Amino acid sequence: MIEETKVKASAYSWYALCLLTFVYVLNFLDRQIVYILFPSIKKDFSLTDTQLSLFGATAFVIFYTVLGIPFGRMADKVSRKKMIAIGLAVWSLFSGLTGFAVGFKTLFFCRVMVGVGEATLGPAAFSLLADYFPFEKRATVSSIYSMGIALGAGFAALFGGWIIGWNWGWRWAFYLLGFPGIFFAVLVFLLREQPRGKTEIQQVTYSSSDWKLLLTNRSLIFLYLGYALLGLATNNLSIWGVTFYSRLHKFDIATIGFWAGILTIAAGIPATLFGGQIADIFRRKNKGGRMLYSSLLAFVSIPFWLLILWTNNVYLLLFANLILLAAALGWVGAAAADVTEIAGVNLRGLAIAIFFFAVNISAYLIGSNLIAKLNDIFGATQNPVMMRYTLLVCPVSCALGALMLWLGSREMSQQN
Repeated sequence: MIEETKVKASAYSWYALCLLTFVYVLNFLDRQIVYILFPSIKKDFSLTDTQLSLFGATAFVIFYTVLGIPFGRMADKVSRKKMIAIGLAVWSLFSGLTGFAVGFKTLFFCRVMVGVGEATLGPAAFSLLADYFPFEKRATVSSIYSMGIALGAGFAALFGGWIIGWNWGWRWAFYLLGFPGIFFAVLVFLLREQPRGKTEIQQVTYSSSDWKLLLTNRSLIFLYLGYALLGLATNNLSIWGVTFYSRLHKFDIATIGFWAGILTIAAGIPATLFGGQIADIFRRKNKGGRMLYSSLLAFVSIPFWLLILWTNNVYLLLFANLILLAAALGWVGAAAADVTEIAGVNLRGLAIAIFFFAVNISAYLIGSNLIAKLNDIFGATQNPVMMRYTLLVCPVSCALGALMLWLGSREMSQQN
């Protein structure tokens, strides 16, 4: 059993959690809004699926991942609130400027800069929250914060669908949802930062100079591989889901946006919130419990992916999406809690950055471009039924992710 800390969360800690959660909503709103707009942007600029993936996913992930690791290192040394505030201002500015794009190159550049700004958030936010709240609440707090994924992605689909449905044009989505984030950067800058390690029970002895040990810890290696594979599947539901339903099932964008938004919020909020609590229960039973829990979610996702790809029944599509979105968002708090626990107080910012690097390279660089290339090779624009086969990448990735996380759980449980 783990000894509980005596540190209690203050009202200010909960304020900081609420503010950082809202920032995470903006993070995913600005990140995901482009995918509901793919069909409109494709038509406006006559882009291929590969070009859509390059600016929508690859451009974002290039600097998001490359800078994520040095930013994670910085998060262990410098003011985390200032990092987040500056990054929020940068990504909000360039998200808004995306609406002024005149072609593929300007779209690509703006998405690169959104990625640069967003690279500051994850490592700094999780590290900062770990100092606001006691040890035994880590997965629960991480899950509350991670509700920003469901809210941001859900609102992106809803607002994007509404804006297209109202015939405002795709540019207005970026104007209206990008620029306001600059105001919230000021609020983050004014946060009171907590001392590092304030709530920590030191269970590892890594110092800041021991960073290479993160790459040799077998539990972390399996964790990174498992969540990278699971993240490939879950993120590409967002990246290519709209295109899949638009092409194959002939749903209009406003309808897709409405149901994608409703289902993401309805499934995502309870999944992220209660998922962290369930993961903490698994953790109390054995040290590798959180990864075992996530392994089960990955395994459960497989049949629902196959149902989405092969059914034509609208009600089954809605049901499968609801379950799959819940499974896709139920592991994020567990993952962050395990990473911070394994890495310890001196390396958790860097460890979180490596985690985001692995997940986003897998999802936005490898997975998105692989599916896009398969779409172009098999003519999925002209013959949409081929997307049933190109998207099989996702359930296969879930199966491999489940295996890696199970191995990680077993490895962690065997450690002292």
